[in-house]
Amino acid sequence: QVQLVESGGGLVQAGGSLRLSCAASGRSLSSYTMGWFRQAPGKERKFVAAIRWNGLSYADSVKGRFTISRDNAKNTMYVQMNSLKPEDTAVYYCAARSGIITSDSTVYDYWGQGTQVTVSS
Repeated sequence: QVQLVESGGGLVQAGGSLRLSCAASGRSLSSYTMGWFRQAPGKERKFVAAIRWNGLSYADSVKGRFTISRDNAKNTMYVQMNSLKPEDTAVYYCAARSGIITSDSTVYDYWGQGTQVTVSS
């Protein structure tokens, strides 16, 4: 019923920037929490950032470098990633849930397919 599609990943040098997009379809997500998670090879999926209508949340590892936003008219969420580091390399996933902002990936209901971000030294 809800589909999420990420785009905007790619290869960038350390210190560079990327902007990821997550386009939702199937229903309006204007009242939902939407978030970004990332997973590096062999590691657990980790929280990056999330946004609802009344708040934002960032992982400490990205605070000050990443900015999450959304355009409800387009049913789309974004993350602007600046000052990228090699440790940011991962598959980035868009997720959504009808409840409050949380960093717990297990309670998000909808997931995109992921987009690869690679940061070189």
